[in-house]
Amino acid sequence: MNRNRLIIGLAVAVVLAFLVSSFVYQKFKQASAVVPAVAMKQIVVAAAPLQLGTRLDPTKLRLISWPGNQPLAGMFTRVEDCTNRALITPVAENEPILESKLASVQSGAGLPATIPEGMRAVSVAVNDVVAVAGFVIPGTMVDVLVTGQAIGASGGGSITRTILENVRVLAAGQKIEQDRDGKPQPVPVITLLVTPEDASRLTMASTQGKIQLALRNTIDGKTVSPPPVLQATLFGGGAPPAPIKHGVPQRAAPPPPYTIEIIVGNKRENKSFPNP
Repeated sequence: MNRNRLIIGLAVAVVLAFLVSSFVYQKFKQASAVVPAVAMKQIVVAAAPLQLGTRLDPTKLRLISWPGNQPLAGMFTRVEDCTNRALITPVAENEPILESKLASVQSGAGLPATIPEGMRAVSVAVNDVVAVAGFVIPGTMVDVLVTGQAIGASGGGSITRTILENVRVLAAGQKIEQDRDGKPQPVPVITLLVTPEDASRLTMASTQGKIQLALRNTIDGKTVSPPPVLQATLFGGGAPPAPIKHGVPQRAAPPPPYTIEIIVGNKRENKSFPNP
């Protein structure tokens, strides 16, 4: 009996040893397997940091190896496919050049290349106050306020209203690149990116009134539409008096009639007569 148990235990141990050795062998085999090489391809990158509006040429570009199984949307594999096109966004050294970062060939270079199709760039004269002490620089977002003479408003006077909100600054003076340290740039002219309709409104405001720029956070894209402010409301002593209504005067109600009791013999009778 003990001999049979010994044989059974030995058989179980042999089977378990076989299974464990097979498992270990498979793991070692997988670990020693050679990882297949990833096919590489050449893509176009910037040879140096490039500014917004830069026209590309072979001296500003170079090729680097890139994993073929990780393609980038809009990437280029030949330098000649990118030449004579301008950047619509700054790029860093060794950053891939993508189709979405380039203007069309017909757009030219410099500021015109940064204007999206259907938009307009309008320049307005500013001073240190209007340009928020020089902190209105390329890439910042602003609201445009205008102050002028109210036409047709009760009492006349000046009025201030916000005509544009969340407008991008394309250029400050002749600079289209933002200062890396965020330093203010006192300039006489600011160029804004607007729609054709807003371009007309901005031109009218800058020529017929006095504009003021309000700097806003670049991630704050909410449209507030604040109500206009009238000079009379801002500097008045209180609410304006209610207007006097002029109409046909109403006639006073006639006095009530008076009553007289008339006695004839044994008869009594009350008669009413109008009051004069």
